[in-house]
Amino acid sequence: MAEIILEARGLSKEFLGFAAVRDVSLKVNRNSIHALIGPNGAGKTTVFNLLTKFLEPTSGSIVFMGRDITRAKAADVARLGMVRSFQISAVFRHMTVRENVRVALQRPLGTSYQFWRPIEAIADLDGRADAVLALVGLRDQGDLLAAELPYGRKRALEIATTLALEPALLLLDEPMAGLGLEDIRRISALVREAAKTRTVLMVEHNLSVVADLSDVITVLTRGRVLAEGPYREVANNTDVREAYLGTGTGHA
Repeated sequence: MAEIILEARGLSKEFLGFAAVRDVSLKVNRNSIHALIGPNGAGKTTVFNLLTKFLEPTSGSIVFMGRDITRAKAADVARLGMVRSFQISAVFRHMTVRENVRVALQRPLGTSYQFWRPIEAIADLDGRADAVLALVGLRDQGDLLAAELPYGRKRALEIATTLALEPALLLLDEPMAGLGLEDIRRISALVREAAKTRTVLMVEHNLSVVADLSDVITVLTRGRVLAEGPYREVANNTDVREAYLGTGTGHA
């Protein structure tokens, strides 16, 4: 039986009487790629925000690596090993590519914001930063300002900064949003590589990517779980087909 790294039980969230998420239960197996999909307004982002503690649930519970994190703060959950990247690339534009990763590497050392320290004190992190950049294909761009990178490369840098935190569970919020075909291939390969040593949970609209990468897919509609399973099983589900009727074959 697969080990469960993250479990949500009966998760619900109401906003001024409106139920955005209703009784969602979810189990994510360790060392898997798990996708969360659904039509627009299905509650995917709300579930993601609940799991990563950017929102507090109205009811239900969340267990991460055997620990109840239902009332934990987002920063504390990140320290436990659940790290999230966002739909919009979040990098320090006026720092170099290497410096962006180095800042992430400093966090576990407690020196993240000690900018007054002599540069020699953290120069030994450059080798580690370059190793992370090599994983995402940015080794040769380490001296460039992040602002100089094209959009797809900024997405790769954002994933590099999350990998630098050595997460047990990496949460990706629409990693392919706004990317062209070549960048989608590159980021897909990166996600697959990252999943060799950690668990990935992602919200993704591109069903081709979901079909290619995911071990398990959870489908949401109207704030509830509609179906769950491997892609072929989910794709053949009549209820899922009805939920996606008229949305096309390439996006959710």
